Amino acid sequence: MIEAKNVSKWFDGQRVLFDINARFETGKTNLIIGQSGSGKTVFMKCLIGLLTPEEGEIFYDGRSFRAMDTRQRKDLRTEIGMLFQGSALFDNETVLGNVMFPLKMFSPLSRKEQLERARFCISRVGLENADDKYPSEISGGMQKRVAIARAIALNPRYLFCDEPNSGLDPKTSILIDNLLSDITHEYGITTVINTHDMNSVLGIGENIVFINKGHCDWTGDDKTIFRSTSRSLNDFVFASKLFQEVKKFLEKEYENSNR
Repeated sequence: MIEAKNVSKWFDGQRVLFDINARFETGKTNLIIGQSGSGKTVFMKCLIGLLTPEEGEIFYDGRSFRAMDTRQRKDLRTEIGMLFQGSALFDNETVLGNVMFPLKMFSPLSRKEQLERARFCISRVGLENADDKYPSEISGGMQKRVAIARAIALNPRYLFCDEPNSGLDPKTSILIDNLLSDITHEYGITTVINTHDMNSVLGIGENIVFINKGHCDWTGDDKTIFRSTSRSLNDFVFASKLFQEVKKFLEKEYENSNR
């Protein structure tokens, strides 16, 4: 579990996060949602340790990041997997080379064991026959799966995903969502996903944190999000035409049930 307690952040004297309290549970897909400029990316960077909050603390399974020394923070980073928005694959490396990279950098495994682990991860994301292909030779969805394989290569306890469905078509987005959910449950990872994709929210939103103008305005899950009384959350959820129709349907159902 990752826990944020009273996290606040400033940039150039301007406050962008306001006393955020949130919990991200182990073995669940935890989503951070919000509009562009809401502060959700800054919050995720604070969770990862890329930014240091001026106030508050981040705890990894009870371990305070602020209280860790340099060695402890380095050790913690080996427990973290990261899926970047643009996949961030190395163009001059094959699929196998990309997945091998963190193993060569941080793993004590032998070369043979590293190859076995990398090939296992590639197989786990359904790319068994792509070892020797380069990123330019595979689709965007396949690139995202390679990035997931690389992110889990070191068997992380914590997995952070920044807009994993960015630039993907709806069908491929669902595939990526389901893959992240399956991996989370299978390996008991604390997965934190930064997204504004409502399809992801409804598909895999087991624990959701809504950030609005730097504040944590609501927490819940995919089953309670439509019953929220938060106006800012409702404005975000029902922004698209599709979810406007969902809102009308729910309002009609509510009226019928109260007649």
